[in-house]
Amino acid sequence: MTVDTHTLDAALAEYFAPWVQALGLKAENVDADSVTLRLPQNAQLARHGGMLCGQAMMAAADTAMVMALIAQSGAFRPCTTVQMNTSFLKPLSGQDALVQARVLRSGKTLAFGEIDIRGAEDGKSVCRASTTYALL
Repeated sequence: MTVDTHTLDAALAEYFAPWVQALGLKAENVDADSVTLRLPQNAQLARHGGMLCGQAMMAAADTAMVMALIAQSGAFRPCTTVQMNTSFLKPLSGQDALVQARVLRSGKTLAFGEIDIRGAEDGKSVCRASTTYALL
């Protein structure tokens, strides 16, 4: 099955909890080795000073990696996060975030990936994460 942005947007609505859907994530791009989601700027996701909170970034990163696994395999496969190591590089405010997830390796029972979150306007990286998923 070919996975495109419409397929991923439908997966967001079908497979994710309502609070994840409330983030407002939209599929921006799908290519051979990555998926990019847009996390719109939203005052409800901001800390004091209008900065995007880390919890929202981590949820968006985790969601984007599941989307990257869907894109790689061509369909949703149940999985669960085993490990997520996140580094926050600088604050993000006043712009949407682009969340790019790349599957590094996917085997029978485990998948490994990396995520880069950057400002949609300035392109500057604000958060990097590495993940491990159990494939169920």
